[in-house]
Amino acid sequence: MANPNGTTLHPSIFFLIGVPGLEDLHIWISIPFCTIYIFSLLGNCLLLVIIKTEPSLHQPMYLFLAMLAIADLVVSSTTLPKILTIFWFNNGYINIDACLAQIFLVHSVSSMESGFILALSFDRYVAICNPLRHSVILTNRVIAKIGLGVVVRGAVLLSPHPFLLKWLPYCGTNIIAHTYCEFMALAKLACADTSSRRAYSLTVAFLTAGVDLVLIVVSYILILCTVFRFPSKEARLKSLGTCSSHICVILVSYTPAFFSFLTHRFGHSVAPHIHIIIANIYLLVPSMFDPIIYGVMTKKIRERALRIFFPRCTQALS
Repeated sequence: MANPNGTTLHPSIFFLIGVPGLEDLHIWISIPFCTIYIFSLLGNCLLLVIIKTEPSLHQPMYLFLAMLAIADLVVSSTTLPKILTIFWFNNGYINIDACLAQIFLVHSVSSMESGFILALSFDRYVAICNPLRHSVILTNRVIAKIGLGVVVRGAVLLSPHPFLLKWLPYCGTNIIAHTYCEFMALAKLACADTSSRRAYSLTVAFLTAGVDLVLIVVSYILILCTVFRFPSKEARLKSLGTCSSHICVILVSYTPAFFSFLTHRFGHSVAPHIHIIIANIYLLVPSMFDPIIYGVMTKKIRERALRIFFPRCTQALS
């Protein structure tokens, strides 16, 4: 649809330019992006196979971890293939419906990742603060309800996002200065007042990642209060050791998100390519590091992975 002066009001095609200002370096930038995608696919798929095939891992922590791995796979597979086609073939064209679908998946599944990290925190809280009732509280039925609740929350709260952008008039340009379709990047192209839409997006972000982070902090405060009441140093170290991998995942997930939020809200003088790189780190790097962190720092997963890749060595050691 076009207005009287010929400017498109509702374009059917948008163009993603990648990293603005660094177009000549796209081939080199694609190397770490491709590496992230490969490690994300291999790591999360291996993690899922290990959890599925090892009966001793059919416990709340590992089931929540499997849910997180699935969310990581969805986020990386929703964005990275298109990002790589931009870097390798300069093919940034994307249909409006595909762009809106990507916005929904990226934001909704990212909120699900946050919810699963919160579920892992709850599991650690129950395991340390109320260990005798851990198996009673976190039954398979409860685990399924928590997982379903996290998925429904992300889907319901983020489902309006595509519709908030669908019928906006884009009477300027259809060029998106980003590597993937993102809510704020598309809203900036509209020639209409988007303040209410941006307010809704910020509210949803607070109700998901913001509330999750507050509850995670509260859970670890309670965990630390319990751990420091343990009589022996060995018991304290053992309890903290069971949380170490999860704490690393929290830092990897929320630290880039925090810096991305700061640069978007207060870094008006920051170069556009810095904004884009930080946004990609926040979105994609956790999906690569989550399985690595749990694989290295969780004994049961590490031993199972070693048995898969080095069966003879592990048999000799046993």
